[in-house]
Amino acid sequence: MPVLKAPPKVIRNATVQVRVEDEIDFKLRKYAEFIDATPAFVVTESLKMVFNKDAEFREWLTQHADQPTRPLPNEPVLQEPTQVKPSRRTMFEELPPKVANR
Repeated sequence: MPVLKAPPKVIRNATVQVRVEDEIDFKLRKYAEFIDATPAFVVTESLKMVFNKDAEFREWLTQHADQPTRPLPNEPVLQEPTQVKPSRRTMFEELPPKVANR
């Protein structure tokens, strides 16, 4: 038995940003709370389970594993309407009548 233990493996992580329905977000956070984990852990483990259980995907992956992933089609980015703040006057705008008569 070795006197020193090997350091733990460093797991490389990637950041993925996704949009989900509010109900999915709520249940994801509640499930993470239920199992005392983070939402990222729940997503990661759920995806691992899907990838392992889908035999058709596993077969497809073995045929396509060496090919780079193709970029996703550009999805339209939906933005909330921005509120327009009243702007301040600049020196190039017309002056109010009282100031202009001086």
